[in-house]
Amino acid sequence: MPYAWHDTAPEDSGAVSYRLEVWPHRSLPRRGFVWVIGLTAAGLALPLLAVVGTTVLWGLLPFAALAVWALWHAIRRSYGTAHEVMLLDRDRLILTRSDPGREDRIWRTNPYWVRASLRPGGPVEDYLVLTDGKREVELGAFLSPEERLALRDELQRRLAGLRG
Repeated sequence: MPYAWHDTAPEDSGAVSYRLEVWPHRSLPRRGFVWVIGLTAAGLALPLLAVVGTTVLWGLLPFAALAVWALWHAIRRSYGTAHEVMLLDRDRLILTRSDPGREDRIWRTNPYWVRASLRPGGPVEDYLVLTDGKREVELGAFLSPEERLALRDELQRRLAGLRG
């Protein structure tokens, strides 16, 4: 699941406090990144073995290095995608959305009034929104419809638990 709940209050305090982290699915983990770069470099180096010791190698080597660097840069950049963090306790709900190249967007409200719902229409299928009656914000637009449904159910359960 590309989201995780964490209990942030000490167990003996009696307080109820949660932290939700939501991030987009990454089909290539960091370990896979190393393998892709290594195999690409090896694959580009193999044909260059035929021209070792000639001036042709020096003509082709910069382009091979540029291809490996471009792939490295593109994959590294894709890891800097958006993520969302929600802090939730009895008195406050703080949702922070971080996008690369933009300032963080922060929504603060009283969790007593917050309702989580799915909208059938919108930018994505089953659009998950949180509303406090005044303002509406999206949550997890990069999640799959099944993940948004599960997140909505879990969020509704935790909000109801906070309301008592």
